[in-house]
Amino acid sequence: MSRTCLALRHVAFEDLGLIETVLLEAGFEIRYVEPGIDDLTALDAGADDIVIVLGGPLGVYEDDLFPYLRDEVAFVRRRLDSGKALLGICLGAQIVAAAAGAAVYPGRDKEIGWAPVTLTTAGHASPLAAIDGVDVLHWHGDTFDLPDGAVRLASTGMTLNQAFSIGTTVLALQFHVEVVPALIERWLAGYRLELGGIRGLSIPALRAETARLGPAAATAGEQVIRAALARILPG
Repeated sequence: MSRTCLALRHVAFEDLGLIETVLLEAGFEIRYVEPGIDDLTALDAGADDIVIVLGGPLGVYEDDLFPYLRDEVAFVRRRLDSGKALLGICLGAQIVAAAAGAAVYPGRDKEIGWAPVTLTTAGHASPLAAIDGVDVLHWHGDTFDLPDGAVRLASTGMTLNQAFSIGTTVLALQFHVEVVPALIERWLAGYRLELGGIRGLSIPALRAETARLGPAAATAGEQVIRAALARILPG
């Protein structure tokens, strides 16, 4: 019987990317669910071998505008209670933090572009070891406090909590290891208005940086993904 992955996707182009390639190679069946369209209250949070919460442009605290965020946080809380494998990326990491009881709020500035993270001692001993010294893609404006019982794995000068783990089955990454560099035009077009409002940020420069740094990031990112799945998935 195939193992299964449930992915919560907020916008179409922020999909599993490189994670999907690794999961399919491992024989997983993948199912996307879209919060706000699909009913998360009807889902069994413990049914799938792994749940992955993907990125998007929303803030966890914007549940007055997007009420389904409450259902999503509640679903992820049930997933945490199940003790089964859970991975959050960008907005997904913020949702995991909120579900674990931590505050999520706007950061002091938007962090968008390619730059390395600084791994903690625990980070060096984690699946993130493969990205040590490698530029990764950052694309966020919000941040979060470290949940009780979580271990910080990575930081940047702008964002203290770039990655954390809870036990051996939960991993949350504020940055993107899953992005496929060849598909960056989807991001540039999808976030055109956001990018146009950031002083000093150039779409052509971001495109050129992706062409230059993306291949090494994708290689390291795939190593992180494989190591993460080996860590958080039993067997």
